Amino acid sequence: MPVKTSIPVKGIPKDALLSRMEAMREKDADWRSGKTWSLVYYAGEEHTGFLKKAHNMFFSENGLSPLAFPSLKTFENEVIAMTARMLGGDEEVSGTMTSGGTESILMAMKAYRQLARATRPSVKEPEILLPVTAHPAFEKAAHYFDLKTVHAPVGNDFKADVRAAKALITDNTIVIVGSAPAYPHGVIDPIPELAAIAEEHKVGFHVDSCLGGFMLPWLNKLGYPVTPFDFSVPGVTSISADIHKYGYAAKGASVVLYRSKELRRRQFFVYSDWPGGIYASPSMTGTRAGGSIAAAWAALNSIGEEGYMRLAESAMKTAKAIMKGIGGIKGLYILGKPDMSVFAFASDTLDIFALGDAMDRRGWRLDRQQFPSSLHMMITAAHEKAAEPFISDLRESVEEVTANPKASTEGTAAMYGMAASLPDRKAVNGFVLDFMDEIFS
Repeated sequence: MPVKTSIPVKGIPKDALLSRMEAMREKDADWRSGKTWSLVYYAGEEHTGFLKKAHNMFFSENGLSPLAFPSLKTFENEVIAMTARMLGGDEEVSGTMTSGGTESILMAMKAYRQLARATRPSVKEPEILLPVTAHPAFEKAAHYFDLKTVHAPVGNDFKADVRAAKALITDNTIVIVGSAPAYPHGVIDPIPELAAIAEEHKVGFHVDSCLGGFMLPWLNKLGYPVTPFDFSVPGVTSISADIHKYGYAAKGASVVLYRSKELRRRQFFVYSDWPGGIYASPSMTGTRAGGSIAAAWAALNSIGEEGYMRLAESAMKTAKAIMKGIGGIKGLYILGKPDMSVFAFASDTLDIFALGDAMDRRGWRLDRQQFPSSLHMMITAAHEKAAEPFISDLRESVEEVTANPKASTEGTAAMYGMAASLPDRKAVNGFVLDFMDEIFS
């Protein structure tokens, strides 16, 4: 379909546009049938329809001005309070909503930078100490806010190496990071031990629970073993958690929480010398989508604790069934011991990226990972019906790749294999930038 390069002189009829938009969706990932294992967190059509109604009620409202829209202020404050309580916070814990996990992480890192500037002026090159498995949003924060990232290795269990992390602390360290869980392998870092180190050195400790924040508390209540990770852990000073993941809210909804209002204050931006008036913004964005705030509030209240526990139990049972199925296929194995319904699998006998291509041809969308090369899966309750056909197709795909020695040189397997093996990471970055130029041209 040709790309439009100018606004039409005359408006196109709305029905025709909607028909065209529907046609354009046909090549998108099929998440409703459970064939997509990332990006979408689906709790059924009834819930999705309800979220759309809640979102559309506040479609035009702007969360930038709580004075103009006190309803949004109430929604946001209640979302923050409910999330803080869920994550072990007391009445001193505060925070804001953001547009997603990346913005939540950016805001937390900005707050620690501002705190260091105010209380540790001798720190000229502030450092974030984080495991190599931590989300790239921390790298983005360092890029934007002139911070330095210092990477701690992980052990054979893919969890942060506590002893190595402690040895990497310097006078420039302003915050230590742990994941609950880390996205690549679904394992929780040793949060209590890392937080104790941060407390000992009087630096902040941020828990990135964007992925698990609205899942792990319910698994804990259901009796699954969960490493302590929230504000009940001494030394934890901030947490990020995405409501639009396992909170099953509409996209554009995350929360960043701080143990104190003093730390949250460092997140805010105020400019009082503008001719247009006093400008105050709580987070990175100016305009803030009212619909996302309202839909997050609606999701938490409509699902409730009992609903979240049902969804968590369903997701975990499905994840365990799929992991068992993968483990039963010769040549495949799960990486580490995942703590929740997110995991990756690899192989020492066949090209895992070629296997991903074979699954693509069968309609399944699996994310590719590196170091080590693997395929990634994120399981929700909506994947229950897809578990058996997925394992069946996976067996067929393994047989196909095993029988085709050229599979590694075909499709995206060649590209991913090259990117994972090149020692010159700057060259890989350049390749990806060229790819992005092409996509957005």
